[in-house]
Amino acid sequence: MKKLFAWDASRLAWPTRWADLFGREADLLLEIGFGDAEFLVDLAVGRPEKNILGIEISLPSIKKAESKAGRLASGNVQIVHGDARVLLWGAMPPGTLAGVFINFPDPWPKAGQRHRQLVNDDFLDLLATRMAPGADLDIATDDTGYQESIADCLRRTPYFRSRISHPFLTEDPERLVTKYEQKARREGRISHYFKWGRNTVSPVKPYETLQELVMPHAVLSSSMPIEAIPTRFLVQRFGGEIPIRLLNIFRGANPDEGFSPMLLIETHIAEDPLPQRLALFVQKRRENELLVGVHELGFPRPTPGVHLAVSHLARWLLDLDEGMGLIRHNLNCEI
Repeated sequence: MKKLFAWDASRLAWPTRWADLFGREADLLLEIGFGDAEFLVDLAVGRPEKNILGIEISLPSIKKAESKAGRLASGNVQIVHGDARVLLWGAMPPGTLAGVFINFPDPWPKAGQRHRQLVNDDFLDLLATRMAPGADLDIATDDTGYQESIADCLRRTPYFRSRISHPFLTEDPERLVTKYEQKARREGRISHYFKWGRNTVSPVKPYETLQELVMPHAVLSSSMPIEAIPTRFLVQRFGGEIPIRLLNIFRGANPDEGFSPMLLIETHIAEDPLPQRLALFVQKRRENELLVGVHELGFPRPTPGVHLAVSHLARWLLDLDEGMGLIRHNLNCEI
């Protein structure tokens, strides 16, 4: 039996050819937040003709799913570790999903945490672009506050309609009663089951598949010693559509050991849906020449936000000294 390993949501191809990962063409069903994988495994066993994909952010849950789903003879399960929005926006081609299940997502009940709730207006808009017309959307929650929020979101969305005569049910005999649901019942919590589906209304915002570019760099002419740059550094904050912060600067390679002098700049890029914390670098390339680029530490993905971060760093360097100049770059934006 082939060992099952989880894919990393941030490393999947944009977009991903799911038929290649599963080794066959079939309708694709997605469970978001599969927990102990009990429902995911039941889904795979009950629908062997479907390709079943599960995504979960909890590493212990991923390990359980690798073990449980890996034992299935059907071999129709793949699992992904990471953020569902990254998976949907980046790896999922539009109109791919034939069904989506969201079972008991974390309600984040405190007022200051509610922005972290998975099901909201923006998420349903994104989900609508990745679901085929007629695809089923099933959501379950045992939290009263979250149930009301989900119901309000579903009533507002133009892209989904209820498959039943009511917004939700409090019993669903068609689905597996998981251990979590059994515990909720014993503790007196009522579960709410939303059985909705994707209609044929075209989304206003397409959520175009994430774009991966070439690894960015810029070459500058400079008469300033590279050792003098850290003494001039202050935290740099850049607003706009993609907020970027240059947080710290560190000395890298030691020239006494035969390496070219290098500076590393801790950088945070708040790009939606894949924020990245990475290291940019400034390296003495040859006499009076500096190379500005992205360090391979952490295997960053060269998104438009990463190109913009290199542009900001290069512009900051050019403004440090009038003796600096731009020789060339491969950025998708101006410096």
